[in-house]
Amino acid sequence: MSARFAHRTVLVTGAGSGLGRAVALAFAAEGAKVAVAGRTAATLDETVTLIAEAGGTAAAFTADVSDSFAIRTVVADVVDRFGSLDVAVNNAGVFRGGAPVVEMSESDWQTLISVNLTGVFHALQAEIAHMRTQESGGAIVNIASNLGAHSRRPGLAAYAASKAAVSALTRGAALDHIQDGVRINAVSPGPVDTSMSLLPGESDAERAVRMKQAQPLGRVSTTAEAAAAVLYLASDDAASVVGTDLVIDGGASA
Repeated sequence: MSARFAHRTVLVTGAGSGLGRAVALAFAAEGAKVAVAGRTAATLDETVTLIAEAGGTAAAFTADVSDSFAIRTVVADVVDRFGSLDVAVNNAGVFRGGAPVVEMSESDWQTLISVNLTGVFHALQAEIAHMRTQESGGAIVNIASNLGAHSRRPGLAAYAASKAAVSALTRGAALDHIQDGVRINAVSPGPVDTSMSLLPGESDAERAVRMKQAQPLGRVSTTAEAAAAVLYLASDDAASVVGTDLVIDGGASA
């Protein structure tokens, strides 16, 4: 374990699986105390167990980011538990789509906006409110997507809109709060080795064949590769990086 994030507390939302879990594990491996948040206690507990087995420190906090009171409570509880909030990664998100705009249900639209965009807004408000009271400030990384501000696909307009808005919100919030000592950036992954990049009924092997043709890199990104980008933006190595949106998509939107 390295010590790049030693003595720092990191909050990761949507940390019960996939990229969120990989990010939480990566921070713990570099010395951070990690607070993992999400809607499902059982999967969060699995993440905490994995971190503990690797010699790290973590605790789980159950919350739905679309509920502003819930995420404010999580931030307060994290600070009570660990003494600070130094880094936050707003990863919680959902996917709805596969239909053109005219066929998109209002329910799916509302879910996308409520979780993917309003959830990030709620989290930012709670995180910044605390971080700007700390002498050391803090760093926030929002997880957007290469679908949105960087590229579009048929049938995914609503999802792309929610994630493009995260990119815009990130840049605006970064300008609003850098003078408060809070540094805000985004990572926009393309297809990553998680269940979200699988088509309905598709196996990992079938996805690999598809990605050889669909991706300039010829494969999906690993969760470790995407997590490395998050840790860079959260680290002192990126001290002058403010309001950027780092695309990790194997050249898909180049």
